Amino acid sequence: MIAMSGGVDSSVAALLMRKNGFDCTGVTMRLYRDPGFSEYGPKSCCSDEDEEDASFVCHQLDIPHESACFSKLFEHKVIRKFIREYEAGRTPNPCIDCNRFLKFEALLEHACTEGFNVLATGHYARIRRCEDTGRLQLFKAADKGKDQSYVLYMLTQEQLAHLRLPLGGLPKTEVRRIADAHGLVNASKRDSQDICFVPDGDYIRFLERWTGKTYPAGEIVDLSGRVVGQHRGLIRYTVGQRRGLGLPMGERVYVVGRDTAKNELIVGPEEALYRRTLYASDFNWLSIPEPPEPIRAAARTRYRQAEHPATVFPLPQGRVKIVFDEPQRAITPGQAVVLYDGELVLGGGTIRGDGDPPD
Repeated sequence: MIAMSGGVDSSVAALLMRKNGFDCTGVTMRLYRDPGFSEYGPKSCCSDEDEEDASFVCHQLDIPHESACFSKLFEHKVIRKFIREYEAGRTPNPCIDCNRFLKFEALLEHACTEGFNVLATGHYARIRRCEDTGRLQLFKAADKGKDQSYVLYMLTQEQLAHLRLPLGGLPKTEVRRIADAHGLVNASKRDSQDICFVPDGDYIRFLERWTGKTYPAGEIVDLSGRVVGQHRGLIRYTVGQRRGLGLPMGERVYVVGRDTAKNELIVGPEEALYRRTLYASDFNWLSIPEPPEPIRAAARTRYRQAEHPATVFPLPQGRVKIVFDEPQRAITPGQAVVLYDGELVLGGGTIRGDGDPPD
């Protein structure tokens, strides 16, 4: 089964699997259809046009195509969690949740139920088996500019056993060349970049229309607790933000925190954004078993960010403490932290904050 979004990556993945002798069927997941909340644009995914492109590519490759509706599960596992996290003062990454609960859980289960033993996708990452332990491991893609290993940290050994990532060893330029050489209809189609249910990037508009709420204004305070201004609703701000504060304080200030209990936005100088320690929960040890003692690793706290050396302390109940060698800027609760050993993905989890460990 090929997960086909209608983009060039999943289309070439299908082509390569077909060339490798697999009996293939393309499947497009119906995740979100709600024109009352969203207008699809050229940089979004999951549109009717994308589904048509996937169907046409399957016709070109002479393989069956079907659609599978997961919209209710998508609403429950992705959209409603996205809203809860924002309202709790965190900044979520819904694409990670979509990969976790929809593509590699629900779709894989659907594939196995339908008699398929392999699920292939157009993700840029590589899977190998460790010769010493027999454990399946996830590695960065050969094309570091397209590497998606950061959003795949949640995969399990069972999922890796069924999964194929045929683009992991290819540069994106080669993927487009293959698509063009085979006359695929979407060979020059631009990549999707926006969240499918917020394709215009206006999170506030989406949240207010979906929930029917108006998020209240409140006070902006400095690090000493002194009121220095008024915010327009906490959901409009994220850690590290400077623009849009409108504070005549005589120096640059940044959002350094949000107190949802008091409805306060906390600002401070740039140096206040730097932290050495973070705690993460729901941690998935992927390519190695959970270590019995602290280990050294390189940690990434943003999708498009370099890793930085750190010491990792495993904690009970799927949590970890990570202490960086050097302070890191704008560590943001709700985002993912992913650990690497060179090209190897060790595992990852959800950032919960710094200071005291979360309950």
